[in-house]
Amino acid sequence: MAKSRTIYICEACSYESAKWMGKCPSCKAWNTFQETQIHKSDTESNHGLAQLTDQGRNSAVHIDEVNAQELPRLSSKDEEFDRVVGGGIMPGSITLIGGEPGIGKSTLLLQIALSFPRKVLYVSGEESLVQIKGRADRMIYDATQCMLLAETNTSKIFHEIKKQKIELLVIDSIQTMQSPTIDALPGSMSQIRECAGEFQRFAKQHGIAVILIGHITKDGQLAGPKVLEHIVDTVLQFEGDQHHTHRILRSQKNRFGPAAELGIYEMQSNGLSAVIDPTSIMLSNQEGQREGVSTGCILEGIRPLLIETQSLVTPSYYGTPQRSSTGFDNRRLHMLIAVFEKRIQFPIGAKDVFLNIAGGIKVTDPGADLAVMASFLSSCIDSFTMPTKAVFCGEIGLSGEIRPVSRILQRVTEAEKRGMTTFITSNQHKKALKDYKGGLKIELISHVRQLID
Repeated sequence: MAKSRTIYICEACSYESAKWMGKCPSCKAWNTFQETQIHKSDTESNHGLAQLTDQGRNSAVHIDEVNAQELPRLSSKDEEFDRVVGGGIMPGSITLIGGEPGIGKSTLLLQIALSFPRKVLYVSGEESLVQIKGRADRMIYDATQCMLLAETNTSKIFHEIKKQKIELLVIDSIQTMQSPTIDALPGSMSQIRECAGEFQRFAKQHGIAVILIGHITKDGQLAGPKVLEHIVDTVLQFEGDQHHTHRILRSQKNRFGPAAELGIYEMQSNGLSAVIDPTSIMLSNQEGQREGVSTGCILEGIRPLLIETQSLVTPSYYGTPQRSSTGFDNRRLHMLIAVFEKRIQFPIGAKDVFLNIAGGIKVTDPGADLAVMASFLSSCIDSFTMPTKAVFCGEIGLSGEIRPVSRILQRVTEAEKRGMTTFITSNQHKKALKDYKGGLKIELISHVRQLID
């Protein structure tokens, strides 16, 4: 006989309550509790009890007695993806990848499934098998061990995995999955949490690697309860502008590798191709007029990249000056404008300022501040261009001082590799660069006023 009970779950934080409440005691949100029916059969309860009894026989062991030999990782045949997840897919791990609609999440994982050397099951709750096959036909792949399944019921998916002896499971997407133990609509907080928990337990028990595709909200956050990101081992974010062909795969959480890695792809007619040399797409090869343009060096994850910053400072004819930035934090742009006017004595507070980071990349590294300031200076002075082979790298404080940045030696090495001749950075890097023997000329400055020199 099936047992059922009613609970109330907060949509904002997944707090559970036996009765309805107007205000959530956990996150303080109002009117977020929704009624949820949970069904569990007697056979499932007995199975869980037997499992618990078996586990209860285990005793605590000393830490030195634990076999810490790491399992061999599974290569996806995609160098960028393998590097972002830490060197390959870990057996028994669960990975969540999120991104905006149409950015290419399904395309990326279908490519990985088609090229995976072992048996893989691609489960779709959004597309039919005919649609998936049509998308696969546009991609280039050889003999594959990819199995397709159009299903949303988790119990049927687990049955198929055991039947086919799968080693990698791809779920597209977790918001469309439905557990028979929860009486709620697919995509609700309770369904997402329960389905993710079932996939996690199944992955750990059977050593199967699981990759989940997750939707995001209009605020850019992963849809569903925050506990979803805590359950999984790895959280990846697939970013990009639909008006540009390049996509960025960024690691936000990784229990089996670095949590700041980054991979770059280019969207083509036959799928996504890895970009081995991302700096080449960030810098333009145009010669001639380069007023308001400078070259900076940023760190994306642990990979140094050269970027091109483009500024336009022009008189304002509409009363309130405009401040617009593409690929750069607008609040930091306002701060740099204030420092530029106060410390260098250039009156640009009453002028329109437009800033663009070429290549469609979004910059969060404060090391780009000095390059932005150099582009301001070039745009303010008529017929003045920054040296084409010069790289500016440094964080700017409110007093105008040039502050040091992380991994300076890697940045200098990248600039030299790209054929640059001069590297301008903070004088606080003098000790870190004293052993540098390369051919790059290092200019050390302490204040933004020295940019004019």
